[in-house]
Amino acid sequence: MQTTKGLKLADILITIVISIVFGIVYKLWGPFYYFVKPFGFHLDQLIYGMWFIAATVAFLIIRKPGIALLAEIAASSSEFVTGSEWGLEVLIYGVVQGLFAELAFATFRYKRFDVFVVSLAAIGSTIGSLIMDYYKGYIEALAPWNLTLFFVARFVGAILISGVFASSLVKALEATGVTQMVRSASKEDYDQLDR
Repeated sequence: MQTTKGLKLADILITIVISIVFGIVYKLWGPFYYFVKPFGFHLDQLIYGMWFIAATVAFLIIRKPGIALLAEIAASSSEFVTGSEWGLEVLIYGVVQGLFAELAFATFRYKRFDVFVVSLAAIGSTIGSLIMDYYKGYIEALAPWNLTLFFVARFVGAILISGVFASSLVKALEATGVTQMVRSASKEDYDQLDR
């Protein structure tokens, strides 16, 4: 299926609507993040990948350059407007995470939409978030074994939530026909999601 490269107004508006929904999810995810934190073993990092999902879901639906970045910026803006406990910092995280996700999609020239590529975008967002965390100055204080557990949990969580779950969510949306307004689903679309 061939798609046009340029973003249309409809693409931008649909991405923003998707992102507003995920921004609200992000805001609701914050208390859950703090709820699991005391259990240890970096369970909070295992669920951290939810904050990257707007980029992957929006890209899987729209499939055009710039969508992942726009989605993360819009989602972080939505989270900020709804009263994020992290304040303006979420906007910076959104830009960095969106850029790193966008790089993963650009690597494949925006032509692959499978779980592997979406998981790479989740890994990219994770790397962006870790760079931001490093500059905040708290992760380098962890003991090597604890830092390793921290990294592994965040990467695994990102792959599971923003990679595998995002692909499954979009596949379910495709099956309902909801996304046919954006683009029609074909057998190749389903085959790409199954990879």
